[in-house]
This record gives sequence, C-alpha cells and structure tokens, in this order.
Amino acid sequence: MSTAIVGEGRGDVADRATAGFRQRYGTEPAGRWAAPGRVNLIGEHTDYNDGFVLPFALPLRTVVAAAPGPDGRWTVWSELDDEPVEFGAEAADEPGRVDGWAAYVAGVVWALRAAGLDVPGARLAIASDVPVGSGLSSSAAIESAVLAALVDLGGLDLPTERWPRLAQRAENDYVGAPTGIMDQSAVIRGVQGHALFLDCRTEEVEQIPFDLDAAGLAVLVVDSRAPHRHADGEYAARRRSCERAAATLGVAALRDVPTADLDAALARLDDEETRRRVRHVVTEDQRVLDTVALLRAGRVRDIGPLLTASHASMRDDFEITVPEVDTAVEAALTAGAHGARMTGGGFGGCVLALVDVDAADTVARAVADAYAERGFAAPGTLTVQPAGGVTRM
Repeated sequence: MSTAIVGEGRGDVADRATAGFRQRYGTEPAGRWAAPGRVNLIGEHTDYNDGFVLPFALPLRTVVAAAPGPDGRWTVWSELDDEPVEFGAEAADEPGRVDGWAAYVAGVVWALRAAGLDVPGARLAIASDVPVGSGLSSSAAIESAVLAALVDLGGLDLPTERWPRLAQRAENDYVGAPTGIMDQSAVIRGVQGHALFLDCRTEEVEQIPFDLDAAGLAVLVVDSRAPHRHADGEYAARRRSCERAAATLGVAALRDVPTADLDAALARLDDEETRRRVRHVVTEDQRVLDTVALLRAGRVRDIGPLLTASHASMRDDFEITVPEVDTAVEAALTAGAHGARMTGGGFGGCVLALVDVDAADTVARAVADAYAERGFAAPGTLTVQPAGGVTRM
C-alpha cells in the first residue's frame, strides 16, 4: 500500500500552530485561522484565459496562530523552517524584498496595504498539512489563512468577496507566480459537499452539489512525488502562448472562442504548438460546462470520461504532464477508476481519480505497484470529500 499524503505522528495541525506560537513568542495567540488546500476537479489552465473551473476545498488545512505585534512590523515562523522571518513596512511595500516561503506572507501584507488598508503589525506561527509542491495549493492556503488573520486582528473592512483577488495579487505581483484566481477562490469560498463553479472573467460563483457519499464514490488523490512549481518558466510560457493566440484571433481571451468555431480558429494560427495550446483551453472549458451539467443532474459517476479526456488533453495538447502523473492515471484507470486526471498547474503534482468507495484501496495499491515497477518513489494517497473554506477556529 502507498504512503499517506499527510504523515502520521505529526499531531493536530491547529495544536502544532499554537505550540509553535507559544515556543516562538512566549505567549498565547489571539486566535487561529485555518485555510484548506484544494484540488481542481476539472478546468486546468482555463482560469487565466477567462474561462471556467470547478475546484473544491480539501480537508487538509494550513493554520495560522497569530496575535498583534508592533506597528509596522511582522514576524512569522513556520514549521517548515525553524528560523522566524521578520520584516517591516519598507520590505512589505517592495515586491522581492522578502523571499522564500515568507514571501507569501509579505505579499498579503503588501496587497492589503496597496488596497489602502491599515494592516496591523502581527506575530504569526504557521503549521500545515497541505503538502508543499504537490499541486494542492499550499501557497493559496498560506495566503488565505494569513489574510483572514490580519483582517480579523485589524478589524479591517474587507468583504470576503474581495479576498480572492487580493490573495491572487500577493502571489502574482509580490511572489511573482503568474497564477489565475481559481486557487484563492476555492480556498476562501469553498463549501462542504460542493464544488465551486467559477467564471474566472466575471468571478461569479455557483456551489455545485458534489455528493460522493450518496453516489457510493470517492475521490482518490495521488501525490505523484514529482515536485510541482508554479513560478517556473514553463507555466509562464503556456500563459504567454495563450495570450498571443488570443491576440492573433482578435478575442479578449481564449474563453471567447466557441467550441463550434474551434477548427476555424485553429486554421488561423501559424504553428502547430500554438494550435495544440488553444485546442486544450477551448475543449477544457467545454468539459467544465459538461461536468457541471452532469453534477446538476446528479449523475456524478458519469463525469469520469470527462476527467480522463481532460488528462489526455493536458498530456498531448498542453504538454504539462510528466511520467509519474501519466503512470498514476493509467494505473488508476486500469484498476477500475471511472476517470482520472492530473490536477494543478502541471509538471508534477497530484492526480485525482473518481473511484467506487470500496475500490479506493485497490486503486491506490495498483498505482503504488505501477510506481514500483517504474522505479519511482512511492506515491502518497488520500481519499477526500469536498470541505469548507477559510475560517476562524
């Protein structure tokens, strides 16, 4: 059997954050704020193309224990790195001055200050069960939990509807990762038992029932153990390619290319690589809409082929998969999964498989066996249900 995504023996994540705060600062935190990781059920690389996505929040959580600190100063400790990082307003106001994991914290301070809000100084301690580099949005979980803590500590007048865009600005403009708004929206606005249907252009959301228990199903998440990095050149290159194609086609974004007109649009593009990129985005948007229609009708099991088609498109047209994730998808399907696909920005990360609940262990073993045959490091696995978004504990 493969290893779990969350290591055993680490203890409750909220307790770890509290203990870290006490050890680091010698006092009790004023509160604890938790934000989940997320998986994207379907809709990959459609977000920055103004398209549609369908993520859901995970039970895995990042917890920030926090208390007020000196004005204009922020100190943050993480269990990932025992050395705390301290920065002032001058560093927070200049993207790039704070780097590494602490940049996600400084980025939130920067985004709030740039929005004209009086951000309180704070001491923070972070613990997390969301694995870093796995494609489960550990960065959005940190940003959202820190954002919630600072909003509460400062009594800031900031409606929740504005939180995703501010958290995205922190990641785009301070950290330098060109992600869309999906991750932060799912982490902040997730509802238990539902997937979040998000129109990335209008930011309108609809909570779509995703009742796996009633259908006798589970989502098996497989950590491929192939590290996943959003800030690298490949992700940015895909985004630039999409933007250039939209300009050539005379549309604001690839979301504006109707599926019925796809062949005609592809004929107007000069090179085969760009055609493949566009074909993925346009067909992926349609797969999201088709998945939503099936879920609205209660036909959860029937979304499986759409998940598998999404993976094939990411592998062949968008070219963002790696051997580990392809192996996991193939093994899960061979073992009886109804559908399987990579989730996240690509080049590593996680796979999700829609399985009968009593077949989850069998599918997980099949993936582990396939990894062993290929000489890959053992994958991590976890069965999940859609969870709620960011909250104060």
